[in-house]
Amino acid sequence: MPAIPPIVDHRTWLDQRTSLLAREKAHTREGDAIAAARRRLPMTEIENVELVGADGPVRLLDLFQGRQQLVVYLHMFHSGQPIEQQCEGCTLTQWNFQEASYLNEEGVSYAVICEGPWAEVGPFREFMGYPQPWYSADGVDVPPFNGGYGTIVCFLRVGDRIYETYETTDRGVEPMMTTLKLLDLTVYGRQESWEDSPEDWPQRAAYSFWRRDGRPTGQWTRPGAGPVAHGEAHCR
Repeated sequence: MPAIPPIVDHRTWLDQRTSLLAREKAHTREGDAIAAARRRLPMTEIENVELVGADGPVRLLDLFQGRQQLVVYLHMFHSGQPIEQQCEGCTLTQWNFQEASYLNEEGVSYAVICEGPWAEVGPFREFMGYPQPWYSADGVDVPPFNGGYGTIVCFLRVGDRIYETYETTDRGVEPMMTTLKLLDLTVYGRQESWEDSPEDWPQRAAYSFWRRDGRPTGQWTRPGAGPVAHGEAHCR
């Protein structure tokens, strides 16, 4: 049995919960202020590059689907490696975001652009059952498609010209990882070694629950996911 919080009467619990609520509201307001600053950033023009999707070559402009804005997740891919050795962090991100109708309602399209070749990316997407449109940027050597992946990038279309307005990586992609945000609300949190938790709280190595028995955890829900004979690969 892991350690548990102190047990108090409801009035005492409510007083301490109310005290924490004041900090939470301040955190929310600071997030609103940061979002306001984000809306005031300048933008930079992006080339209308050619990508490859399920129906063949397309242009970046086509991904807008006639809308003015586009959010893209740049998905890591280990070319030549089997499905089970693909990125567990990107898997968690996409597994937690399955439907874009509310973005679409606000005039925002969503797509995943992968750094691997479509011949490998297509079967990976099919195995995972992802409903969102996926594309390959293999061989594209212009920003932001020639840098680090595991990134969220936001674009604005002005006529036929495309501008990058924002991008984020590392823990900046956590808004898409709803699992982590829900775990943050629980008493034991993410149970990762970097967290500031009380003494004797359950903790394990960071990211360890993202992958289980040689596969990104979400893959075990897929039909045909079986024993893993390959060595494990990890990426963040």
